[in-house]
Amino acid sequence: MTPKLPSGHFFGKTLRARDLPGFRLTEAIYSSGLKLPRHSHESAKYCFVLAGSFSETVGKDERARQPLSLSFQPPDTTHEETHNAPGHHFLIEVGAYSLDRAREYSAILDHPVELTSGIAIRLATQLYDEFCHLDALSPLALEGLILELLAETSRRESGPADRRPPRWLEQVTGMLRDKFAENLTLSDLAVAANVHTVHLARVFRKFHGCTVGDYIRQLRVEYASRRLSMTDDSLVEIALAAGFSDQSHFSRTFKNHTRMLPSEFRAIFRPR
Repeated sequence: MTPKLPSGHFFGKTLRARDLPGFRLTEAIYSSGLKLPRHSHESAKYCFVLAGSFSETVGKDERARQPLSLSFQPPDTTHEETHNAPGHHFLIEVGAYSLDRAREYSAILDHPVELTSGIAIRLATQLYDEFCHLDALSPLALEGLILELLAETSRRESGPADRRPPRWLEQVTGMLRDKFAENLTLSDLAVAANVHTVHLARVFRKFHGCTVGDYIRQLRVEYASRRLSMTDDSLVEIALAAGFSDQSHFSRTFKNHTRMLPSEFRAIFRPR
């Protein structure tokens, strides 16, 4: 029989936890070599990977979880994990009542959702920052951020009416991910995809929910976030490697996306 863990219980070691009406926040660590047996949780949960990569099998789908990735699983989702390196996770559990309230205004949220970029990562980062610096107003701030995260998850699950992007859009997206640090233009992308620039811009926004420029900025911020959390490289080195013109440009863009400066982000995710 597959074990079901009650709210607040995890196979990792809990560092600290905070209960809110309808939610529970837990920071936990996992030792290298730890293999979690197939199990489920009675509450819906988000897992925000702060550090350490691991392999997770959800049903028959195996995925590699990287630092600063985020995933949502509804209640009773069966999964197992293999940790080949020490792990550090921020776990956000959503109680049945809060999940039902969210369902009144959004998608059903009864399928796992991968949230590897965009607004969701910014919200998870802000949640962890607030969790680390609790004050009298933190419960209100945390609840608001979690509700925003549920709304963003709903958008990801529902997606556009036509779920299948054209093949050329997948090519363009792959090109952006490979060359985000370069100064690509819409014309460059349109030529590579053999479509008109206006058509490219319209279809890209339909499936990604943002402009090509916004998408590139987000890729650069994600790359910089990983470098900030995993290395001691200087801000100038990271800025240039990510494709920013200078450190000032990097700091402005990074703060627009995460609401914190690169130095503040590093202080949270790579403490001395």
